[in-house]
Amino acid sequence: MHASSHRTGASSDGPDVLVVDDDAGILRSLQRALTLEGFSPRTADGGLAALNAVRRQPPDVMILDIGMPDVDGAAVARRLRADGHDFPICVLSARDEVTDRVAGLEAGADDYVVKPFALEELVARLHALLRRAGATSAPGQQAMVVGDLVVDPARRLVTRAGREIELTRREFDLLEVLAAHPSIVLSRAQLLEMVWGYDFAADGNVVDVFVGYLRRKTEAEGEPRMIHTKRGIGFVLRPAEAIDS
Repeated sequence: MHASSHRTGASSDGPDVLVVDDDAGILRSLQRALTLEGFSPRTADGGLAALNAVRRQPPDVMILDIGMPDVDGAAVARRLRADGHDFPICVLSARDEVTDRVAGLEAGADDYVVKPFALEELVARLHALLRRAGATSAPGQQAMVVGDLVVDPARRLVTRAGREIELTRREFDLLEVLAAHPSIVLSRAQLLEMVWGYDFAADGNVVDVFVGYLRRKTEAEGEPRMIHTKRGIGFVLRPAEAIDS
């Protein structure tokens, strides 16, 4: 296995994208296409090669295949997150099963694309991930309090009833948006745009997956539910005491 750090001159100033896939044809195709789209792509032909490439130089964003024979994409994502890397990861999956998508997201990925995919969609998703990764909370922004839940954007800290809750970057971004609009129902499309930066049609299932993560973490001590589903519309965050029994 090896990782290529070759970049073509046309994209030398573009975002550094590490493309990870064990299919040589896909690597060549994506490297050419992303170069033409203004990115600066590198390639790695397996999970071990990807980890080595990141060790040498972390990318701005990663495209990560899930099904690889040496180290699968989910394991790579878990390792990178455990090592403290927080650059956006977009997983690729040949299987259109919700369980496969969820596995990639639970491992620490920020988005997923199912093979075969349209290049235009992949490029749009990469730009959305990069926009969101570059967005930072305004200095001095005050903490938001919703019932016994406190979301502090400046310190990227969340507590409920004094208990600190560890969240991934994307989980925090989603909770921050919900907390900024307490008692307001936000549609999946709104959340995709506000949290993931999408300005195009996308699968809203990713929102449901991350809401599930937040619920498990915010209700870990048996606290009443705060994030509620409005069937056919979206989600709303309300103080527990304001929820009808």
